[in-house]
Amino acid sequence: MEVLFTPHFKRAAKRLPASMRRMVEERMELFMEDPFAALLKTHKLTGTLKGYWAFSIDYRIRVIFSFDGRTKAILHEIGDHSIYE
Repeated sequence: MEVLFTPHFKRAAKRLPASMRRMVEERMELFMEDPFAALLKTHKLTGTLKGYWAFSIDYRIRVIFSFDGRTKAILHEIGDHSIYE
């Protein structure tokens, strides 16, 4: 899976603590291998975020993304549950 990052995602990821960034890198590798791996808890979003998906980094941090075809994903946002607002 090819993964693209929006500038907003890159800025938000840089604000995460260093220990969390390592976990993000690990989850990103897993996401590139299998976007629907059970550990990621990938799910569709509804309401105003319909058309987007999310997966978990840990119990608190989530990533919002969209698919662009079958082989490409665009990561839009990373953060706690406030990213859904």
